[in-house]
Amino acid sequence: MKRDEIKHPLKRYVEKGNKRMRYGYTTGSCATAASKAAAVMLLSGQTLETIDISTPKGWDLTIDLFDCRILDQTASCAVVKDAGDDPDVTDGMRVYASVKLTNTPGVTFKRGKGLGLVTLPGLSIPPGEPAINPTPRKMMRRELAAVASQFDYDGGFEVTISLPDGETLAKRTFNPKLGVEGGLSIIGTTGIVTPMSEESLKASMRLELSVLKEKGFRDILFVPGNYGADFAAELGLKADRMVKISNFVGYMFEQAEKMQIKRILFVGHLGKMVKVAGGIFQTHSSFADARMDILTAQAACMGADQRCAERLMACTTTDDAVEVLQDCGFGRDYFDRLAERVKWRCERKVYQNIAVEVVLFSRKHGLLGKSENAEEFEALFK
Repeated sequence: MKRDEIKHPLKRYVEKGNKRMRYGYTTGSCATAASKAAAVMLLSGQTLETIDISTPKGWDLTIDLFDCRILDQTASCAVVKDAGDDPDVTDGMRVYASVKLTNTPGVTFKRGKGLGLVTLPGLSIPPGEPAINPTPRKMMRRELAAVASQFDYDGGFEVTISLPDGETLAKRTFNPKLGVEGGLSIIGTTGIVTPMSEESLKASMRLELSVLKEKGFRDILFVPGNYGADFAAELGLKADRMVKISNFVGYMFEQAEKMQIKRILFVGHLGKMVKVAGGIFQTHSSFADARMDILTAQAACMGADQRCAERLMACTTTDDAVEVLQDCGFGRDYFDRLAERVKWRCERKVYQNIAVEVVLFSRKHGLLGKSENAEEFEALFK
């Protein structure tokens, strides 16, 4: 499928560096649009060419439909994934939804060809379920409820999502390592794909840091992304000197040194920060994933036995690992020492020319640990 066959691409843009880049829409939006359209066709008996949906970001989309079919008991159609200017392996992929009416109100999700199956605990969807993340499920339920209201229909919907190319494309993702087997996941938290050119992103982050430096700031708050920003807000930290550094930890610390930044408070999710503790300064999963190895090594240094080490190494997510560590008797001291290790790595990266303090957290478990003088640095941002 060629993207230029889409008649209604999302025509919204963002400036990154000196480049104008187009937004796209997620597989979650694709599945929502296809399932809503199939439900409308089934209840109206008429095929459609487009469908309108709302996204959690607040943007309304008009999405083109393909392969529309109405049978006796079901209707189905496809939406072509448009990732905009983001280098997404699913760009141009077809997302199919087949909808069947049921007597029980609500929405039941079924797994079709190329949609992954969750096989391990620790993800946002329990094992045995189709790999459709919570936000896309919520989007589909909302739009299908609106369809039911539109047609005065008091029954339910059985929705089967299929991705014909999903099993092949999944081999180019980290789904298998996360316990999602047999295909791709339906994902997205905003419904919108924000384009990310690596060089443009780095340029924009460097510019943001440079602006703060020119304003006279020498104490900076680094967070990897939105999770870190949200947790920093929970700590009462002001965002006026905050820079989101994405996965480019080493690069941004190097830029901070060049700009003669004096102090950095680094607030981040354990899943990212544990990589830094192991000396991994590009934290995207495509570069390296030694999270469990690092957590296990730290536990071994603090007296963990072989059984605990084996359990840690078998974990899928860092949230799983936190629970294993707690079960093995490790508490706040473990994560404080891990934060100290992140601090040591970062200060060593910039030849001790920047003083660094670290706060570790988990979305599930909240605050985990801090380096020794982190609270003194926190006071700088309150």
